[in-house]
This record gives sequence, structure tokens and C-alpha cells, in this order.
Amino acid sequence: MVTGRIPEPGVELLRAAGHDVDAWIEDDPMPRDELLRRVVGADALVTLLTERVDAELLDAAGPQLRAVCNVAVGHDNIDLAACRERAVTATNTPGVLTDATADLAMALILMVTRRLGEGERLVRSGEPWRWGMSMMLGTGLQGRRLGVVGMGQIGTALARRAQAFGMSVAYTNRRRVDPAVAAELGAAHVSLDELLATSDVVSLHCPLTPETRHLIGEAELATMRPGAFLVNTARGAVVDEAALVTALEAGRIAGAGLDVFEHEPQVHEGLLGRDDVVLIPHLGSATEETRAAMAVLAARNALALVTGETALTPIG
Repeated sequence: MVTGRIPEPGVELLRAAGHDVDAWIEDDPMPRDELLRRVVGADALVTLLTERVDAELLDAAGPQLRAVCNVAVGHDNIDLAACRERAVTATNTPGVLTDATADLAMALILMVTRRLGEGERLVRSGEPWRWGMSMMLGTGLQGRRLGVVGMGQIGTALARRAQAFGMSVAYTNRRRVDPAVAAELGAAHVSLDELLATSDVVSLHCPLTPETRHLIGEAELATMRPGAFLVNTARGAVVDEAALVTALEAGRIAGAGLDVFEHEPQVHEGLLGRDDVVLIPHLGSATEETRAAMAVLAARNALALVTGETALTPIG
């Protein structure tokens, strides 16, 4: 059962292996009641982050269910404990979206520091404007410090891009990165508090867990430098959006670039009218090549698990 619309190469791979595939083909998520009905008897579920994979859904599928294969790196939509209790293996799609998401994070950094969204809105508005030496001045990146929260594959890829723009790199992570990578990037391992207090741009790349929910809240935003920018391409709930609005209104930080939102697709109304915030609709992995690769990897995980083989990218 493919519970959401995915690129056709993933579905084709499943069908070519001779399996009976029930694939949702609408862009909108499948209604919950229909999802619960259609998963009955499934050996594997290929899911999107829009589906809540909990005990109810797993039990609706039945005891023969072997796999939940998420077409995403993040997996906060999956109850992993419920999967383990039912001997269901959960997988995700790391690696294949690293470059696309790092590119987008770098784009957000450029947009918010150089006021590109604001400038584009001005031109599209039709309002008169004239070039001038003091017009819409932004902030350069050369000699500035990037703070990476979560130095996994995406965080490391962003650090390489930022280095090419002349930025230095600090990071905080549960584990230190490989010494060779740290040396290549000149990346300093610091505490979260030090990272927030010393970075000109803070970019979030940690998974959403109970520990990281609202990791960036009122106290953390107050720790950041007044001229600093916050970028989030991880999960929206890592940031307390109400606290972010308050910090922006008070001028505690200079701006933010957000690809994800706490109550997605809803966005805090206090962010919508601000020129110091760039808002884009969860486009981190949104290239044709990347989405197709994600679908294929999820399908390969499903095929492996239903034939008794080891998953390529199991979670945990």
C-alpha cells in the first residue's frame, strides 16, 4: 500500500517485482478513514510524512505487516515503539536528498541576509523604485560564522557550501563528526549555548524528537546575537514559532528563513507580514531527481523487507 502520491519510478519498481500495489494517486493526503480501510492486508506500507503511522494504522493493516517505508528522512510521523511492538521494520530515505536540502538551506541564508524576498516583492508590486547606494542593504557572508545544529549529512553538506562563501563553521551534535571532516571544514564543536551566542547564522538540521521539540524557544532566541539569522529546513516544531515572532518583533534577531512550520501548512500569522522573514512551503527535497530517488529508495526498502532481506536504510 502506497499511502500517498509518490513519483512513478517508485511505484513502477514495486509493480515490476510482481507485487499487488494499491497506490494513492491524488496530491491531497488520503482521508484517514479510507486509509484505515485500504491498508487491510498490506505486507508493506510506503508512507509520506503527511500520514500518521500509529498503533491504530498498524493494527488496521494486520499481523502480516512487515514494513513501514517512509519517503522522507524525518520520521516523526511514525510511532517507532508501536512498530517495534508489532515486529514491523520502519525505514527512511537518508542520503538521496542531502544535496537538494543543503542547497535550499544555502538559498534561504542568501535570501534572508541579502533581503532577496523583500526585493522581489518590491519589483512585483509595481511600486516605483530607484537604485541608490543605501537601497535595501543586506549583510555579507564573508567572515561570518555559520552555526549548524545537527551535523549529519545535510548539516555537513551545508557547511561545505557555507565555507565556499567565506564563512567559518561551528556545530553542535550528539556526537562529534569525523576528525577528518572537522579538519576539512575547520568546524568547531561547541555547546548549543555557545553556538547560539557566537553565530551570525544558525541553521537547524536536527530530527524532531521529544527532546528537540521547541529546541529553539524564548531563552535560545534571547541568547542569539542581535544581528543573527535563524534558518530552519529540519522540522517546524523544532522552533517555537510564537517565541520567534516575539523575538523578531523585539529586534532580538535580524531575521529568519523557514522552509518548515510548527503547524504546517498553517504559518503563524505574526510571520506572514514580515519583510525580515523568508517563508517557503517545505521545498527542501523538491527537485524531480531527488523526489524520484526518495521514492525508489523507499520502494527498495519495502521489496527487501517483504522478501525477508535486510532493509537498506532502517530507522534506529
